[in-house]
Amino acid sequence: MISSLHDANQYHFGSDNYAGVHPEVLEAIVTVNGGHVLAYGDDPYTLHLQEVVRGWFGEQAEVFPVFNGTGANVVSLQAMLPRWGTAMCTTAAHINTDEQAAPERVGGIKLLPIEAPGGKLLPELLIEGDSDDVHRASPQVVSVSNSTELGTVYSVDEFARLAEAVHEAGMFLHLDGSRLSNAAAAQGVTPAELAQGADVISLGGTKNGALGAEAVIVVNPDAVAGTAYLRKITTQLASKQRFVSAQLLALFEGDLWRRNAEHANGQARELGRRLAELPGVEVPLEVEANAVFPVLPEGVADRVRAHDTVRFYDWPPMPGAVRLMASWDTPDAAIDDLVEAIRAELG
Repeated sequence: MISSLHDANQYHFGSDNYAGVHPEVLEAIVTVNGGHVLAYGDDPYTLHLQEVVRGWFGEQAEVFPVFNGTGANVVSLQAMLPRWGTAMCTTAAHINTDEQAAPERVGGIKLLPIEAPGGKLLPELLIEGDSDDVHRASPQVVSVSNSTELGTVYSVDEFARLAEAVHEAGMFLHLDGSRLSNAAAAQGVTPAELAQGADVISLGGTKNGALGAEAVIVVNPDAVAGTAYLRKITTQLASKQRFVSAQLLALFEGDLWRRNAEHANGQARELGRRLAELPGVEVPLEVEANAVFPVLPEGVADRVRAHDTVRFYDWPPMPGAVRLMASWDTPDAAIDDLVEAIRAELG
């Protein structure tokens, strides 16, 4: 029997990946654990997940459970891009900044980063490809995140306009939805409604209460080739896939995705409001999902982190800012503690 090696009453703001697994997700894992079922996705839970996904995204949709968000993105872009193609993204995009060289080294994918104010790649920023120019990679895919790496959220209309522009340019649209639940909850819609127009979606679960459970959702079969094979080649095919699928069912068959996301978003808004009231602290971006990007006076962040009771990070895409992430389980007391710690160092 393993002993606990951490303080279960300690909460941080460094990442929503710090949070544990939601009890309903743990219960789902226990429920599917008994006996033997077929492996590699031929189990009844993965088949049922396929039904749920088609109920959301249409009868043509197909779901491929994977282990993590980087894997979901790499598998998606591999399936969407020809060897001569490139994917456009923002300079702050997760695939460009926080996935090491996985898109390039594992997926063989060339990225075309574009400066995008507020983290949103809007239609006017798209670059048209020249398929006749053999000297440059041809833009074939646009990849965006919602919510973005700056915590901003594409509205339903904004995303629909982007999808229309991408398709008019003869390209396909990939949505990195590691925090799509947070974005959808912020807009008061479902993930499927907010992702309308996307051809392929990397659907996140881990940041919203799951244990290593994400999915590639192919909404438009014409946008991909060989997804099932690429998932295996990219080492993202789970042998005991029922445990990944069960977690996604726990989140998305009912409303757990929304409950978790609404809590995280609400705690982030409260944290942002209270920090903005502190002297010398600025919160330049509106808190739209579960991320807060305050600008603290010089040295304050380092002094707060020196106590080692609260962890958070500087955020290079916003010079001078730190990133604070609220999670599905962030309690009021954790907000109180962080605000007071910052207040004390401001003194």
